Amino acid sequence: MSNVLTVRSARVRADDQASGTVTDMVDFSDGSGTGPGTRSGTGPVPPRVVAYVERELPPGGIPAYRAARGSGARSFALWADEHRRERVATVVTLSATGGVATFQVLGAHGELIGTIVREKALRGRGLRTRWTVTQPGGPEAVGFKGRILWWCVWWLCLPLMALVLVFSVLDGTPGNEGGLARGPRRIRWRARGQLPLEFRSGGDKLHLHSPALDWRLGAALIALLRSFMPGSWDGRKK
Repeated sequence: MSNVLTVRSARVRADDQASGTVTDMVDFSDGSGTGPGTRSGTGPVPPRVVAYVERELPPGGIPAYRAARGSGARSFALWADEHRRERVATVVTLSATGGVATFQVLGAHGELIGTIVREKALRGRGLRTRWTVTQPGGPEAVGFKGRILWWCVWWLCLPLMALVLVFSVLDGTPGNEGGLARGPRRIRWRARGQLPLEFRSGGDKLHLHSPALDWRLGAALIALLRSFMPGSWDGRKK
């Protein structure tokens, strides 16, 4: 059974906006609908928050961050609590040019947890967006966005997508923006014949199949993945 990570945002009341707490978070569950620490006979335990994720702004603030992210750059912190009392990890951009962005995930003391490379479709080494995840001393795990078959079907149906997009927007279901008009998004990573990671578009969930994978690297990866999707958590103007 795999562990599962998701990103969600808390609803903040108007009178709480001045509190300055972090409202975007990463949830963890063991894949069975229960969280860590579940004991037999006690019933299901809901997923628990393992990190609060927040963009780290450069000089120039939000406008500068939003301008830089257009090239693929990202920078954010993962905190142990919403009040930023303890840092869990940090994501920094080493380079972002020509559609290829390289990120480092660092621990609380600056130690390297892992490296993530995103190569945009048609700009990197293939027709699909490629994600490469590496832990120190471990093999590269390579995943491609969507399956070739579904991309072919999607392109063949492209003339109908505009109409589908209109209906999905009017449908009003949270998280369904774009609906079927979105391109295939599922990603399966391969490393030495194994499947250590899998992103499932249904629910935007990242499954950690390998017990050797550092959950902090997984948390950083799901935050990165979600930052490159419509309605990204880090693209807000405020």
